[in-house]
Amino acid sequence: MLFDTHTHINDGAFQDDLDDVVQRALDSGVERMVVVGVDRPTIEKVFPIIDKYPFIYGAIGWNPEDAVDMTEHDFEWITANLKRPGIVALGEIGLDYHWDKSPKPIQHQVFRRQIRAAKDAGLPLIIHNREASEDVLRILREEHAESVGGVMHCFSDNWAWAEKFIDLNFYISFGGPVTFKNAQLQRETAARVPLDRLLIETDCPYLSPHPFRGKRNEPARVRLVAEKLSEIKGISLDEIASVTTENAKRCFHIG
Repeated sequence: MLFDTHTHINDGAFQDDLDDVVQRALDSGVERMVVVGVDRPTIEKVFPIIDKYPFIYGAIGWNPEDAVDMTEHDFEWITANLKRPGIVALGEIGLDYHWDKSPKPIQHQVFRRQIRAAKDAGLPLIIHNREASEDVLRILREEHAESVGGVMHCFSDNWAWAEKFIDLNFYISFGGPVTFKNAQLQRETAARVPLDRLLIETDCPYLSPHPFRGKRNEPARVRLVAEKLSEIKGISLDEIASVTTENAKRCFHIG
């Protein structure tokens, strides 16, 4: 059994064939997944999906790129919906210094507020970190995020950073890029992440793994990520599937 810990099957890219996408995932052994909402429109689409499919869980939060757009009403709406059945995490949240839409101080404020909301709700965090590792780590430490822990989503840093986040009670999740020919850094990091801190994801419809790079990604392809990690770790696909599924269930307090 495979567990895709990060999907955006609520994205418009899936509006015409979501049932088929979910069935292909099941046919590929992907029996659980998390669908992530990052703003008003995508969060609203999380709820009907998790209501329809009992094996799909939800995560909701406000993404850092659009931090400047989050109103007080949006924040209160998110925190109220954290109690909704099937919601297993707050995210994805964090910092993104690649885009310049939201000033850093506003990103920091929105990030801190949502960490505190997750702690109040007793939910783990899903962290988006783009070119901001130093500040992400500092804020997580200052907010004592280790009390809830969570996932470093689509990890792309080196082992030194991974170790720091693991020490803060976070799991390290790898997606399609670990299969790319130029992703030696991710593979070197994955080789050193302890099995009990390893997760897999697609981040679909983005970051489709090799040999589908550049095409629409979907949850069924998390199997290719698991296959690459089994190769890196020198263990069977079954063992990678079992370990990462158990890790996901533990992280998200499932079962």
